[in-house]
Amino acid sequence: MTDTTVSSAPGPGAAIAHWLLRIALASVFLFHGIQKFMSLEKGAEMMNLSVPVWSAVAFAEVIGPVLLLLGGLIRTRLGDIMTRLGALALIPVMLGAIAMVHWPRWSFTPSETHPMGGMEFQVVLLLIQLYFLIRGNEA
Repeated sequence: MTDTTVSSAPGPGAAIAHWLLRIALASVFLFHGIQKFMSLEKGAEMMNLSVPVWSAVAFAEVIGPVLLLLGGLIRTRLGDIMTRLGALALIPVMLGAIAMVHWPRWSFTPSETHPMGGMEFQVVLLLIQLYFLIRGNEA
């Protein structure tokens, strides 16, 4: 008779798998945050936001990923807090992007009504952020 039960033991690499999500989030947000700092006035004008608000978005898009990455390196309570704060910093950015640019179109492909595409990708990023906010370094 063959044993068909699934092992509850984590597979190889499970202890470092959280880095796949951390690096994915960090790469997306660092790129966009740094890009925003290159032209704050132009970006604020394009999005019809004030420069201070646009600067806060850019800051969140840089500090959030940095905290997520550092939090993953520091496997203490401090690292856990850093991970959660990094995710928390990015959540309002994603909610704003979804509400202001991508709502209510789902598909990420650009259209006449949504030249920046729909909210499919942004929702995935938001869900990963919520995962890190809830799980912290227990991810």
